[in-house]
Amino acid sequence: MNTSYSRHFVTTEWDRRLPLYLTSIGFSGHQGAINRESGFHSFHWLHTVEGSGEFIVNGKPMKLYPNQGFLLKPGVPHSYYPETAVWSTWYMTFDGALANPITASLDIQQNLPISWDKECPLAHIHEQYNEKFGYSFDFAGMNGSLEVYAFLSQIKQYGQSSGQRSLSKGHERLTPIYLLIEEGFSDPNLGLGTMADTLQVSPQYLNTLFRSSWGISPYQYLVQFRIQKSKELLVADRSRTVRDISRAVGFQDDSHFIHTFHKVAGMTPNQFRLQYGE
Repeated sequence: MNTSYSRHFVTTEWDRRLPLYLTSIGFSGHQGAINRESGFHSFHWLHTVEGSGEFIVNGKPMKLYPNQGFLLKPGVPHSYYPETAVWSTWYMTFDGALANPITASLDIQQNLPISWDKECPLAHIHEQYNEKFGYSFDFAGMNGSLEVYAFLSQIKQYGQSSGQRSLSKGHERLTPIYLLIEEGFSDPNLGLGTMADTLQVSPQYLNTLFRSSWGISPYQYLVQFRIQKSKELLVADRSRTVRDISRAVGFQDDSHFIHTFHKVAGMTPNQFRLQYGE
């Protein structure tokens, strides 16, 4: 695809109160040189589709190859220019009352290159938006807000920065553990050793993989999964005792189950049950 396109969207005072709102989307068949000494007025994402260019952010030069992009915060001085005969790029600009905390909470690197595999949806997003464009109001207001959040979620899911594995790759690697927990959570002997053996890695490395994907250890994930299952059982069959349910989700000691449930849910199993009626 070589056809350039550019869409800019009307933003009202109501839009500016939204957590996120979309201001523009575009594809350039050949990106020219840009110099913004005072930065851009909103959040600015740009990535390479074909060829390569050089970004200079706060005086620091960085290359931008295919399937690599940058997210720039408002007001960050920068410039970029093509390094190849053809440098095609795709961009999205956005802002919003919560744009800064949302990008921070998604842990999206700013002012550093983010890359992704050529098989993932981000590699074809410039084609998808060319097909999605109808009328400008299709992306106005809340619709535009949802588009921005969906895009940022893809960066979080598929993006890789500083050599780290993407979330999607991490989750794919851990699929055997998810299945093991789904099918064997009721086994009180299920623990870190069994999980590590299933993946044929050391317990220490499994901890590292899990923390990269979830921010918690595999054992903490197992405990939280057991508590979620116990919630389902508490509501589904009110004739079952707490003792019986604790055994059904892999706890050997009732008091340990009640203590863990309270720690995770902020209330006892019986209090939880009461919240969902008699």
